[in-house]
Amino acid sequence: MRVTEVFHSIQGESSYMGQPCVFVRLTGCPLRCTWCDTEYAFYGGNDVLLDELLAKVKSYGCNLVEVTGGEPLAQPEAFPLIAGLCDAGYTVLIETSGALDISPVDRRAHVILDVKCPGSGMTERMRWDNLHKLTRKDEAKFVVADRKDYDWARDIIGQYDLTNRCPVLMSPVFGGLEPRQLAEWLLADRLPVRFQLQIHKFIWTPDMRGV
Repeated sequence: MRVTEVFHSIQGESSYMGQPCVFVRLTGCPLRCTWCDTEYAFYGGNDVLLDELLAKVKSYGCNLVEVTGGEPLAQPEAFPLIAGLCDAGYTVLIETSGALDISPVDRRAHVILDVKCPGSGMTERMRWDNLHKLTRKDEAKFVVADRKDYDWARDIIGQYDLTNRCPVLMSPVFGGLEPRQLAEWLLADRLPVRFQLQIHKFIWTPDMRGV
């Protein structure tokens, strides 16, 4: 499979935020979100055999692994990778855009599905049936650019009864929407979601790779 980078860092998002984690960033993505912070993963990378990649992950001695991108599910080889990581006993997180079918993902893995708000420019690429496939061990994430995005996200959460289906995350676009503003909207609406910031961008410089 085509791999951009493998690294050991602090998990910056999700309910696993703050924990040491090995990241496997696969190359390529069919989407072009306006706020994307990993455009370097669209192209390039190196071809790596599955056994080599599993050995690389093992070398870090960390039980939490995230398969990300780009869009990791765009590569068919991602599915045996995920299964292999689950077989090896890792807690496996899958960061996916929601534009591709999550059905083939090994159900032992935890899907973190990024529901694309209008501000991303990619809402029309969503596979809405994916939301019905989420379970309590998965998570739905909304990255919010402005009030329009927030109102839209709140309506989608209600329409799909997401907070009763799985944990729901909401974060402001880094360097765009003021975090305090989003927090105040959430509090005013009593919305039962997890507010989050990308803490790795506060620990290291926001454009630093491999963290």
